[in-house]
Amino acid sequence: MSDAELLAAADAVAAHAYAPYSNFQVGCAVLTREGHIIEGVNVENASYPLGVCAEPSAFARAIAEGYRPGDFVAVAITASPCGGCRQMAREMGVDRVIFRNGGRVVTMTPDELLPESFDSTNLS
Repeated sequence: MSDAELLAAADAVAAHAYAPYSNFQVGCAVLTREGHIIEGVNVENASYPLGVCAEPSAFARAIAEGYRPGDFVAVAITASPCGGCRQMAREMGVDRVIFRNGGRVVTMTPDELLPESFDSTNLS
């Protein structure tokens, strides 16, 4: 699957986002090493801290389906990922992150997105 096709899947699922407060709908599509696509969307809440970004929504769904960190090739997001979602992409072991930023499509590795990031080695 091409990066453009994965981003198109993220675009399509974004219409299902629940964003009544910001009206900023975000879609995410995760590509597994087996070639499956797992999608997620942002879900807002009137109590703002309880909202969920599209990326953790997709990765939680993937984990619930039995996937584990390292099982993912790429993640495509309809907007630039926040810091926490950059950390999640790093934790999940994706090879690349594809997203839109300022009207252009950007592809980076998790390490490029979040250099010197926190990982399991920091826990010892």
